[in-house]
Amino acid sequence: MTLLSHLTTFRIGGPCGRLYEPSDTERAIELLRGLEGAVVLGGGSNLLAADEGVSAPIIRTANLNRITFDGVTVRAGCGAGLPELARAAAKRGLSGLEWSSGIPGSVGGAAVMNAGAYDGEMSQVVTEALVFDGNDAVTVRDFDFAYRRSVFHSRPEWTVLEVTLKLAEGDREVITARMDELRVRRNQKQPVSLPSAGSFFRRPEGGYAAELIDRCGLKGTRVGGAQISEKHAGFIVNTGGAACLDVLRLAALARETVFRRTGVELEPEVRLLGDIEWSF
Repeated sequence: MTLLSHLTTFRIGGPCGRLYEPSDTERAIELLRGLEGAVVLGGGSNLLAADEGVSAPIIRTANLNRITFDGVTVRAGCGAGLPELARAAAKRGLSGLEWSSGIPGSVGGAAVMNAGAYDGEMSQVVTEALVFDGNDAVTVRDFDFAYRRSVFHSRPEWTVLEVTLKLAEGDREVITARMDELRVRRNQKQPVSLPSAGSFFRRPEGGYAAELIDRCGLKGTRVGGAQISEKHAGFIVNTGGAACLDVLRLAALARETVFRRTGVELEPEVRLLGDIEWSF
């Protein structure tokens, strides 16, 4: 039996009903066509899974990780890790993904949510994607990117299979130095040593969720094994043995406190998996 806690960066979640790990795009398409209600799981880095697990079949994309280069163009399978892609590009002297070298997600998931950091985001480099639209594999070039959003939010039936990116020629040493610099900054400011789902709340208009949470004195607040990070208030971390319900209750506490004291409504960036919902 495979637990979702082993497949998500939060290290939370119960058993999978059926787990499939296709080795190529063709097999992935077969599964998507044949498994009704299947859930597609990438790196599991922006996800909170139910303690009871899920009964729906899960298609995990970890093996769809092929990366090919053609000049400044790179094509990556949806399951390729974003840091691995950034490092591969850096070795070839290709710039444009330095910001992504510390984000523990998959390329497909990053395209869906328009992942970004340090003034970079997927919208700057993605040119097209191979997508299963519910019937066939089609090429998509219009992504309607916005802050942590894309066309895929309005087309939940679409599944990203491959992503094509256009990078820029650069100096390998300069690119590597920039990646090293950002890694140091991330390690200094973010709770990278504890399981989490990354930034928990979306950035509100005109401000930052972490700043508001910190201003309300919530750093270090715990519910069970879940804690608002003492290092960065924008993260909820699993200090050991945190349950899904702990995280849901802590998120509700943070949201309600911030709204009561500042009038700002924080919205979760993390997706839910299983028979659970936000308690606000």
